[in-house]
Amino acid sequence: MNKVVDLVKKVVDLVDNTKIYSILKATDLSYASQLSNITKNNIYFKREDQIPMHSFKLRGAHQKISRLSKEQIAKGIIASSAGNHAQGVAFSAKKLGINATIVMPFSAAQIKVKSVKSLGANVILHGSSFAEALEHAKKIEKERDLVFVHAFDDIEVVSGQATIGKELIEQLPEVDKIFIPVGGGGLISGIASYVKYHKPKVKIIGVEPEDCSTLYTSLEKKKRLALKEIGSFADGVAVSQIGEDAYEIAKELVEEVILVNNDEICAAVKYIYEDIRSISEPSGALSTAGMRKYINQHNIKNENLVSIISGSNVNFDLLRYISERANVGEQKEAMMAVTIDENAGSLLKFCKILNNNSITEFNYRFGSKDKARILVGISLSKGLEEKKILFDRINKHFDVLDMTDNAIAKNHIRHMVGGRCDVKNEVLYRFEFPEKPGALLNFLNKIGDKYNISLFHYRNQGGDFGRVLIGLQVDNIKKLEEKLDEIGYFYQNETDNKAYHYFL
Repeated sequence: MNKVVDLVKKVVDLVDNTKIYSILKATDLSYASQLSNITKNNIYFKREDQIPMHSFKLRGAHQKISRLSKEQIAKGIIASSAGNHAQGVAFSAKKLGINATIVMPFSAAQIKVKSVKSLGANVILHGSSFAEALEHAKKIEKERDLVFVHAFDDIEVVSGQATIGKELIEQLPEVDKIFIPVGGGGLISGIASYVKYHKPKVKIIGVEPEDCSTLYTSLEKKKRLALKEIGSFADGVAVSQIGEDAYEIAKELVEEVILVNNDEICAAVKYIYEDIRSISEPSGALSTAGMRKYINQHNIKNENLVSIISGSNVNFDLLRYISERANVGEQKEAMMAVTIDENAGSLLKFCKILNNNSITEFNYRFGSKDKARILVGISLSKGLEEKKILFDRINKHFDVLDMTDNAIAKNHIRHMVGGRCDVKNEVLYRFEFPEKPGALLNFLNKIGDKYNISLFHYRNQGGDFGRVLIGLQVDNIKKLEEKLDEIGYFYQNETDNKAYHYFL
């Protein structure tokens, strides 16, 4: 605990003597009127999307860089980042006239790579993940004797992010809870340090994606852990291990960590846009998704709640995916597989059962003479309660299977329905390919010519990784998966998935 006390005092002192306001001004605390009305609370958005480079990361980068000695400045700096920290370092280095090298993974969003280059930094693309880019950057640091500017595992960087906490309690002295996205932990540990030092009763709540739960898992296991696999949708928080100092602070000062799925994040992007007309990136909307979930879980009313909108560097191509999934995340759409008789009038009967629920999507192709299977999206106006009533009503007449949370149904099969096919020894795998040239060729070279591809579906969704569905004719699954492990791409065997059996 003494270590945490020392860290907190250092953060507070650095914040109170910061130089970051030479390049930026305090961001707004915007009242979210629509979300406030819906939830019966007073909800505010801390607008880090307003910062130059549209992300809070500039705060920590400039805090660190502005404190370098003349000797360190002469050496030049190096950093590694998937995007927002890279932009912050490049922006600060340009303002201060310092040579900067940034190592970014090949999977980094092009909008961020272009931005870093336009600021004059030397960009090196290396590796398929933040971890691989970081390792390469550390190697260059030693070879060229450069000064490393870490994205989160540095108390000076943490103190730069903590300036948000200072602004926040000045703008809203009577805040009850602050919801903060968690990646490497610099943001949450910084804000928690400053806010708790001055207002210990304020509750700090972290929010992470379900597939990137570094702080949640570490707190649960009571030690700082590295995740073996992490999701990439919210790329700004796609970090496998929280920083050392950040973890020490968080385990003492953070009350709770909420986990959210991709659909809930997409819904939060929509909430933010409808309230303040700003399009947040997935990691920027993370805290809003967690706040909405927390309110529902704990039935919170009449409190002053703040969500940190941490960034708005969203790929334009990703908006299609976000729009497609937002209604599911809001619990305003359900997806179902329904088995009906293959005869005239069956579809009419089904539509009559729906009553006032509108069809948002409909997929069907003739498959057999007796039974037809349809993949249907249905609009909901009252959430989960209405969904249960609707499913019960349909189930009295037809076999119905809930596909709302079925990943391959939402990502692939809705685009593929075209009749079932029986293929000998077929197995189905869901992959994430890095969005870079040669990813497919690398896959095909590794599996060789022993396996016939019987099904393939890929759809660009503007993210760091492409979601791919592949069917293969396989005699020995163990040998196949040994090959897949060598490739290093995320994969999941989906051969038993009901959506596959129903429609493909």
